[in-house]
Amino acid sequence: MSPDLDTPAEIAGLDLPNRLYRAPLLECAGDGPDAIDRLVDELEPAAAAGVGLICQGAMPIHREGGRVAPNMTHLATADRADDLRRLTDAIHDHGARIVAQLDHGGVRSLETWHRPYRAANPGLQQLAVSRPPRLLRLAARAGFLDYDCDVLSTDAVYDLAADFGRAAGHATTAGYDGIHLAGANMGIIQQFLSPYYNRRSDEFGGSFQNRVRFLELVHDEIRERVDDLPVMTKVPVETAAPPFVRPRLSATDGIRLAEHAERIGFDAVVPVRGSTFWDMSLVRGQHPERAWGDDRFQDDYGAVFGGRARARLIAAANRLQAEYYDFEPAWNADLCRRVCEATSLPVLCEGGIRGRAEMDSLVGDACELVGVGRPFYAEPRLPARLLDVEANGTTPADDPHAVCENCNNCAVPQATGARGVCRTPSVLEAAGELRRAGAYERPRTDEQE
Repeated sequence: MSPDLDTPAEIAGLDLPNRLYRAPLLECAGDGPDAIDRLVDELEPAAAAGVGLICQGAMPIHREGGRVAPNMTHLATADRADDLRRLTDAIHDHGARIVAQLDHGGVRSLETWHRPYRAANPGLQQLAVSRPPRLLRLAARAGFLDYDCDVLSTDAVYDLAADFGRAAGHATTAGYDGIHLAGANMGIIQQFLSPYYNRRSDEFGGSFQNRVRFLELVHDEIRERVDDLPVMTKVPVETAAPPFVRPRLSATDGIRLAEHAERIGFDAVVPVRGSTFWDMSLVRGQHPERAWGDDRFQDDYGAVFGGRARARLIAAANRLQAEYYDFEPAWNADLCRRVCEATSLPVLCEGGIRGRAEMDSLVGDACELVGVGRPFYAEPRLPARLLDVEANGTTPADDPHAVCENCNNCAVPQATGARGVCRTPSVLEAAGELRRAGAYERPRTDEQE
């Protein structure tokens, strides 16, 4: 029989009770004394509701610098690893697994676009693969970005890869079950892979093989410290970039990257179709009208983007992007299917997947595991509705769906450091009705009776 969402899975010796995972999100829990409490509050409900795997999102490998959003929780030090043990224990208590997504934003980092962070860290430079592309330099001249780049020397590239390895070692100490590299979403790994960003002339630039060297080096640094846990990476393509952006990673390049990841020794890949920019190709859906207009965030938007006028211009650009990057169900499925055909690696598929029937159709065809992200903001216990549907008194034919409307009102306030929560009344009302009806309670097993 073909596998479905409830079928157990295994990745490099890591046993998973089912094939549903919580995709990486920006938890924005911070680094303060209550950070671990916030992470437990946000992530444990998914584990308690039955999800097989949780990918904790975008954990910076450095204590300062390279962060893609405010209030991220770093993995740069041993003391942070000790703190995070309480989170991983909470997840394991429910039979779920959790992996740490390691990240560095490169030229996408806070020091590029977040004015208060830049003011508080005036000596902090962006780590850059090469000089930023012309289009981004023009945006800097117009006042929307602020570049003071430290273009990595060859020795510094090796040092940065070692920092990824050290952060992976801290993740092991903290009890994580694997390592997930943020290899897409315009982070520094994608910047090395992309011909749009990588104009280096040393061993890490130029040819396709040279541009993949940094990913290989990061993998090897991680393996030196983590030899018995699965290591996976996102694999980017840049086909969603505006047509005038050249050169860029094609779909064919993405397949080659996945094949190379298999040869390097990665245990799984997450193919992602995106852009060369941090835009709405990453979160396809509606223009977040409510979030941009929320009075509670207007002062914060003005501070972050350098004034209310600039914030309004960015909101207008966001509206245009929403027209260009409209919601598309399972938008990475075709790319994932091609990677499945080209490699023997387990493939994780995420991006616009919302219903149980859709998930069952993807498992065993386009991927091994199916990921859901933004809907968890509205339904922290969403897996209870999607898994074991017959035990819930329904059937797969009933096709339970996430109540998320893909409106993106959850995402925009995160630029100010706000937590990722649903802010759309109709979605919250639907989730409330389901909660009152007991839809988020897991059926008791014979062992629990």
